[in-house]
Amino acid sequence: MITVRLFASLREQAGWGERSLAITPDSPSPTPANLWPQLGLGAAIPPQVRVAVNQAFSALDQPLQSGDEVAFLPPISGG
Repeated sequence: MITVRLFASLREQAGWGERSLAITPDSPSPTPANLWPQLGLGAAIPPQVRVAVNQAFSALDQPLQSGDEVAFLPPISGG
């Protein structure tokens, strides 16, 4: 299983904040980039969205394993 978390405006747009996805042994290794469309979030991750795997910023093509947590973070502004 992979846990996917959405934050802030992404969570509001999708209507959910966390989902678990099963990984099957016969499927290719998932990456954050190929999870995005599977989650119904669009064709590709917008360039301003950051990705973290296991609470560390990550590349979009990082291979994921069972037990990983993937977080998609929109741009955040503040003062």
